[in-house]
Amino acid sequence: MLFTLIELQRLKGLERTGWMLRGIAAGAESVASHSYGVAVAAMLLADELIARGVEVDMERVLRVALLHDWAEVRVGDMPRTATNYFGAETRRRAERAAFREIVGSLEAKGIAEKYDALHEDYEERASLEARVVKAADVIDLLVQTLAFERAGVRGLDEFWEGIEERHLGLDGIAGEVLGEILRQLVEERRRVIETMKDER
Repeated sequence: MLFTLIELQRLKGLERTGWMLRGIAAGAESVASHSYGVAVAAMLLADELIARGVEVDMERVLRVALLHDWAEVRVGDMPRTATNYFGAETRRRAERAAFREIVGSLEAKGIAEKYDALHEDYEERASLEARVVKAADVIDLLVQTLAFERAGVRGLDEFWEGIEERHLGLDGIAGEVLGEILRQLVEERRRVIETMKDER
C-alpha cells in the first residue's frame, strides 16, 4: 500500500496539460485537484439523483471518482488533441496497463482486482455510477473553465461547444438532472461574458 500511496502523491504536482496548452500559467490545476473536484461533483450529482428517486451506489461513485485518473501518474495528463495522433484505443490501452501496474502491488486480498474492475467500468461507462462520474468529470472541467473565464482568461470557447446537447450516456431522470446542470453552467457563462463586455 505504501508504494502505491507514494506514487499517487505525484498527482498533486502533475499539471493538467490542457490548460498549459492554452497558455494558462503553471499551477492552475493539478490532476489531484481535478480528481477532488470530480469526486465532489459526483457526490452532489449522485445525491441529487437519489433525492429524485434514482437508485445510485454512492460508495461506487466515490471510489470510481477517486481512482478515475490514477493512470495519469504514469502516462501523464494527455490532452484530447493527443488522441488525434495515436488514437483513442491506443490511449485507452496505455492507461489501462498503467492502472493495472499501479494497483498490482497492493497486497490486500482481491483489492487490485476490485480497483481494476472499477477503473474498467469507468473506461467502458458500463454502470450508471461510472456514467455519473464521467458527467462529474465534464461538470468539473466546465466549472474550472468558468473560474478561469471569470478571472479574465479568453480563448476557452471550445470547452463549451455543443455542451448543452451532451447526455454522456445518462437518460431518464439522470439525463434530465445533467441537462439542468449543463444549462445552468451555460447560462452562468453567458452572464460572465456579458459582464465582461459591459466592463469594456
